[in-house]
Amino acid sequence: MTTTMEPLQDQLTADFYAYESLLPDDERKLLLKTRALMRDQVRPLVNENWAKGEFPTELIGLFRESGLAGLPYEGYGEHRPGVSNLLSGTMAMEMARTDASVSTFFGVHNGLAMYSIYSGGDQEQRDRRLPEMAAMDRIGAFAMTEPLGGSDVAGGMRTTARREGDTWVLNGAKKWIGNATFADYVVVWARDVDDNHVKGFVVEKGTPGFDPVKIENKIAFRIVENAEITLTDVRVPEADRLQNINSFRDVAEILRATRAGVAWQALGVMIGAYELALDYARERRQFGRPIGGFQLVQDLLVKSLGNITASWGMMVQLARLQDAGIFRDEHSSLAKAFVTSRMREVVAWSREIFGGNGILLDHDIARFFADAEAIYSFEGTREMNTLIVGKSITGESAFV
Repeated sequence: MTTTMEPLQDQLTADFYAYESLLPDDERKLLLKTRALMRDQVRPLVNENWAKGEFPTELIGLFRESGLAGLPYEGYGEHRPGVSNLLSGTMAMEMARTDASVSTFFGVHNGLAMYSIYSGGDQEQRDRRLPEMAAMDRIGAFAMTEPLGGSDVAGGMRTTARREGDTWVLNGAKKWIGNATFADYVVVWARDVDDNHVKGFVVEKGTPGFDPVKIENKIAFRIVENAEITLTDVRVPEADRLQNINSFRDVAEILRATRAGVAWQALGVMIGAYELALDYARERRQFGRPIGGFQLVQDLLVKSLGNITASWGMMVQLARLQDAGIFRDEHSSLAKAFVTSRMREVVAWSREIFGGNGILLDHDIARFFADAEAIYSFEGTREMNTLIVGKSITGESAFV
């Protein structure tokens, strides 16, 4: 495969070191396809639905027509050989650059749900579920977090699974589950009461006892349909238990990959906020000149660009480690902790450049500012990811 350096004017303004040029030509075409979809068809839907706190169902059709789902999974999706982790990450970044909620909808389906089946299921389960999910004829969700549990989910999962012959009976509750109000397949994680190990189950929409209720009154990710799920004697056949998941150690393999995806998403939010601030600084005039000509504004923009450039370089190398099959928990944890922290700085500086206009949804930046808080917290808080890295570099566990 060959790689072509794009003319400077064709690069994102935030791509100061031309990272996109590292993609081979065939993968860059897929990235540009993603960019066009988000710019031309998705962006016009965002602010109105974010304000209403509603998911625009036409998004599913737009993504279905794009053929962008399933690309990372060899043998599934339109790009059957499978694509690199660098492209998958850059696509997540590109979606979040337009809107973090839409990026999360797609990431939950294409990442958390599909990867759980791809990695945790056997061949029969992959062949049965993934083609229709890659075509987006069926939408997926991922149910791990619980109302009373977050960072302690590995050892403190309260949702239980009890085997009765060829059927499993699930009881418990889940919270913050994206896509769950309308998903066709929800991957539910539960603790087996017999061996105390966490196992995964694919629960189909409409299964008796499975009750998802939309969470209202959020200040972030307002387009995402997060749900609180109650599971009351939900019966799942053994054929829908993910056959390659036998303990939380197997689940951690999935979280390692998806945590890296969240770091890419944080990078996209940074870039989107920076681009808005840069455009505003060029157009907004005070004291007879564009505010981009003031030293204090340039300082904020350059610090933002530095955060973006450093974070992008980290993510490129992480993707290379993933492609080589040698990346570890601490690699994705460092990326999630570092990049989301830098994201928080950039969205704050970008909003600051807008002044009072920065709290208006009309200018978009308020949406980025709010959504960043959700990204900062999920897929492991900064503190928990810090302790994972800290244990790796010192050999000492600080978990309590």
